[in-house]
Amino acid sequence: MRVLVVEDDESLRSQLSDALSKSGYAVDGTGNGESAEIYGNQFPYDAVILDLGLPGKPGLDVLRAWRKRGNTTPVIVLTARGQWHEKVDGFDAGADDYLSKPFYMKELIARMGALIRRSQGRTQGPLAVEGVELDEETQQVTVNGTVHRLTGVEFRLLRALMLNRGRVLSKERLEEHVYDLDAERGSNVIEVYIKRLRDKVGKEMIQTRRGQGYVFGGQ
Repeated sequence: MRVLVVEDDESLRSQLSDALSKSGYAVDGTGNGESAEIYGNQFPYDAVILDLGLPGKPGLDVLRAWRKRGNTTPVIVLTARGQWHEKVDGFDAGADDYLSKPFYMKELIARMGALIRRSQGRTQGPLAVEGVELDEETQQVTVNGTVHRLTGVEFRLLRALMLNRGRVLSKERLEEHVYDLDAERGSNVIEVYIKRLRDKVGKEMIQTRRGQGYVFGGQ
């Protein structure tokens, strides 16, 4: 999954990016409201963490612009402690949740995960499809009782496939959800990781549709 961190405090943005990366997310970050609006319109993020006090364009204006365009990506707004009116304004603009600064990193990550699950119609617990169970906390997959460890890219790729069971996902779409903006992308990188995943979950679980992409789920 891919998330966007919009925070003008460079130190905090770096801390957020590091924590989210360790939790298995591909992370893009910016400290400018104008660039944040462009990123949100251009890339298919699974969630956004949005500070309100931004240079270039205020966070609330960025959020309103996204919602006006029909962008329904879940957004957690970061507010100054005690500024209750910011929370109200945030919800009115289309925010899904908020956290007051300072906050606990684990709480933010937990809230974001819950928002993403709700947006996908999921409940708490491992992601399970046809005997393949993905634990998003430990980033391990269990197949017929056997536990396999996953690399960061393998985890994000498998999660994207399982969340879209039965749907054809093109290589380009998978790359958008697996990699951040700074990642180096080779022409056959996705194919290499698909092969590695098939070795762990079974070749029949990831079908190739020539000229289209990949489908998760046995035939």
